[in-house]
Parts: sequence; structure tokens; C-alpha cells
Amino acid sequence: MSSSQGPAQRLFASGKRVIATLVATAETRLRLAVVELEEERARLATLLLILGLSLVLLMLGIATLTVLVIVVFWESYRLTAIVVSAAVLLGAGIALALWAMRMARRPTLLADTLKHLALDRELAQSPGDEHGPR
Repeated sequence: MSSSQGPAQRLFASGKRVIATLVATAETRLRLAVVELEEERARLATLLLILGLSLVLLMLGIATLTVLVIVVFWESYRLTAIVVSAAVLLGAGIALALWAMRMARRPTLLADTLKHLALDRELAQSPGDEHGPR
């Protein structure tokens, strides 16, 4: 007898290769997602630490500057100095809060993974096979 496979066996072997390729691709994409999540977690922790320290230093500096402005204008424009200082601080705080909210809405989490998954989907949906039969 010949050692060649029948059509059903070749189809089954091709199906196994396709499934193995899909599993390998899924595993690669999952590993990419895990690496991205770990990098994002480390970046976020560092960012929060730096942000916290900078906020404390900025608050101390702004409080000192506000007291200085009020003391300088204490005799002549005491209430005006207090109102202007408060308005400037509130305006800057609101502007920074709006900027932070806009930045937080930008999707950056798993961007590379999503890009590669979209590329995989496009390649899977393409009608032509670039590699030809094997």
C-alpha cells in the first residue's frame, strides 16, 4: 500500500495546522497584552508618585505666594488681593482639571494589542492567500 494520505486525512491534518496556528497567534497576542498591562501598571505607579509629590510642592509654593501677595497689599488693597488670588487659583485649578479629564479619555491601554488584532482580522478576511498551497 502507498503511504500517501486520503482526502479526509489531509483535510484533518490541515485543520489541525490551522488550529495550531490560531492558538499560537492567540498566545502571542495574549502575551503582548500582558506585557502592555505590566508596563502600563509600572508607568501609572511612577506617574502617580511623581504627581503626588509635585502636587504637595505646588500647593506649598502657591500658598506661600498667595500669603506674600496678600501681605504686600494688606494696607491698601487687602480684599482685592484676596479675591484676585482666589480667582486665579480657582481658574487654574479648573483649567487643569479639564485638561486632566481630556487626557484621561484618550485610549492608550492595550493600543499595540488592539492594533495587532485588527491586523490579524484584516489578514484573516483577505480573499487571496499570499503563501500559496503547501
